[in-house]
Amino acid sequence: MNFVQQLSLYISITAFIFLILGLYRPWAMLWWEDVQNRRKVIRLYGSIASVAYLAHWIIVLLDA
Repeated sequence: MNFVQQLSLYISITAFIFLILGLYRPWAMLWWEDVQNRRKVIRLYGSIASVAYLAHWIIVLLDA
């Protein structure tokens, strides 16, 4: 369970870093999309970061 907890934390940190990079230069983070804008970056990487961080804390609370 510790591995999944750390993995979800690392995924949320990575998604947050990608979110910051994508706000500066959206093309770098959404190169596969036809239209790259900051709203899509926030929607994609913000939701990944939020869900992974929430999963991390659920696992922490269940493990305690």
